[in-house]
Amino acid sequence: MFKRILIANRGEIAVRIIRAARELGIETVAVFHDADKESPYVHYADYAYKLTSDTPKGAYLDMQQIIDTAKKSGSEAIHPGYGFLSERSSFSQACKDSGIKFIGPEPYAIEVMGNKTKARELMAKAGVPIVPGTQESIKNAEKALEIADGMGYPVLLKAAAGGGGKGMRKVYDRNELKSEYEAAKREAGKAFGDDSIYLEKYVENPKHIEIQVIADEHGNYVHLGERDCSIQRRHQKVIEESPSTVLDADLRYEMGQVAINAAKACGYVNAGTIEFLLDKDKNFYFLEMNTRLQVEHPVTEAVTKVDLAKEQIKIAYGETLSFKQEDISWKGHAIECRIYAEDPFNNFLPDTGKISYLREPGGKGVRIDSGVESGSEITIHFDPMLAKLITNGANRTEALNRMEKALQNYRIKGLKTIIPFLLAVIRHPVFRDGYFDTGFIENTFDFNILGKMKAEYEEIVAAIAAYSYKSVQNTYGSTGNTNTQQQRQQQPSRWKQNWLIHRRYS
Repeated sequence: MFKRILIANRGEIAVRIIRAARELGIETVAVFHDADKESPYVHYADYAYKLTSDTPKGAYLDMQQIIDTAKKSGSEAIHPGYGFLSERSSFSQACKDSGIKFIGPEPYAIEVMGNKTKARELMAKAGVPIVPGTQESIKNAEKALEIADGMGYPVLLKAAAGGGGKGMRKVYDRNELKSEYEAAKREAGKAFGDDSIYLEKYVENPKHIEIQVIADEHGNYVHLGERDCSIQRRHQKVIEESPSTVLDADLRYEMGQVAINAAKACGYVNAGTIEFLLDKDKNFYFLEMNTRLQVEHPVTEAVTKVDLAKEQIKIAYGETLSFKQEDISWKGHAIECRIYAEDPFNNFLPDTGKISYLREPGGKGVRIDSGVESGSEITIHFDPMLAKLITNGANRTEALNRMEKALQNYRIKGLKTIIPFLLAVIRHPVFRDGYFDTGFIENTFDFNILGKMKAEYEEIVAAIAAYSYKSVQNTYGSTGNTNTQQQRQQQPSRWKQNWLIHRRYS
């Protein structure tokens, strides 16, 4: 097994990978920009190396600096996490050229599946059902208009080189197609450095179902079932769960086999996800492949008891999968809520600031994957996701009830989060029934509910502030003991206290 690996990422996913590596007896190396020097993952790793860049985000995108750091630190492999360099074929190739194992797929698989038009072409050849649309990028707005008129509206303009809703536009009328095409190109170019756009028929309000696949270097492929990711806002996933409420055993088997065929078509190795759109008649169509570990992987881990992060590392080392398809079963139900630093009462505007108080929920069937602690500074430089809250139970009702209670007990003071919104969704009768689709937030959710919740939420926050103040008064007296308070503030965080003995700065 590897003796030491470098994690080319930050935040909660870095903590997640470090934890998996520790359980395998592997030393870990963190990399950080100055903006992250006090982040939990930096203190959790065995070693930490500083990256320099004009911007914080740029530090984590500097391939050569990260590879040089891996060599300097004696790391044998690099785990990219998700985001940043995780889906850059050039990074996978650079690791390979440098004699460092990339914990992920080969460059070809990343490249072909990362380009939406190439991926659609490959999937069509492999017999994987795809949404009707263009196989190549569209050169100009006039051609887009011609194709859309022939296909019929609504249509979807999409960036060929990326995902996450960037460079994506729904078009319901030919009069708006040209302007939306130009807007999509600008956004795609800015987000991915490639402004190529393709067009496909828009499947209205489908289910977003993805299949987790995993493969080793010895030709073994297994799927781990589905995740329902239909609760989305601006094409970004917010709540995910497994299993889906609409798939039966036969459909799960069929989609699983198609996902494996898709992975085989590009020679895929390691963990990846095939995403599908499922229409109201239960026809499914290939959407894209994410050639990395997904944000929502914990719900699959909860129902299959497979540690995906550990399997990734073992596969990269050359080991055979520790299970076969017939070994996989799905027990119970799991749900994940993404905890974002966004203001749900102000059009989900991202919020920044310092977390002055943090109380995470716990108990049976509750898991927190977090990258923050009390005192963490949330800045404008990175994605506003703070943590992921996962609950599981014997059935969906139990998992939902545990999620509702966990959200009620989740306390973050110092900045706004979407917890009130998540709680409102979890309580919503349509969501509870399980027959929702990707149009739920846009077409079904009543945002007036948030207005009604605001007074209740602000009352809770005020109560926390009063309780915190009272605790300080009881501890230090009405005037406060300044010296003692200063000493407390200078104490290492709980992460530092737990792991300082293991840490060496470089």
